[in-house]
Amino acid sequence: MARNSDTALDYPLNPAAVRVLLIEDDLAEARFLQEVLKGVPRSRFQLSHAKRLGEAIAWLGQGSFDVALLDLTLPDSSGLDSLDVLIQQAPSLPVVVLTNTNDDTLAVSAVRHGAQDYLMKRSLQQEVLVRSLFYAIERQRAEDALRDANEILEDRVQARTAELEAANRHLRQEIEQRQRIQE
Repeated sequence: MARNSDTALDYPLNPAAVRVLLIEDDLAEARFLQEVLKGVPRSRFQLSHAKRLGEAIAWLGQGSFDVALLDLTLPDSSGLDSLDVLIQQAPSLPVVVLTNTNDDTLAVSAVRHGAQDYLMKRSLQQEVLVRSLFYAIERQRAEDALRDANEILEDRVQARTAELEAANRHLRQEIEQRQRIQE
């Protein structure tokens, strides 16, 4: 990652706009995050804000997003249950967890549950947030590509296995036929 003279970050993923689904019930924190993302030079973020998990799931049904920022304390869901439901509804959507809880155990659990990152709201800096969003998107894309490649490989292995089994059956039949002829 390089920094140029105007301190803008250069990321490998720099589309016209990054669609972010912010799931945060605290309006002040939502505005803060919106302002943080507005101030990013040479990057555009389209932020859609949901105050509840149910509202976020409705947003997911209406359009696609590149990444989600998820607060773990919502009026209609809390903790890792929120993360689990979101991932169940949108398995290929990278999720970055935002919380006021400085808990390493929770952070590790969130990542194990499928979050791409875990950030503390109180100490959030623009550079860290932007980097986390871009890395989350890239990691999810890499995971999806790896999953697709594994599925293709598995299909090829199954097809080749079927071919080999058919060839083995054919060889066994030939052997049996030659044995009968010799007898």
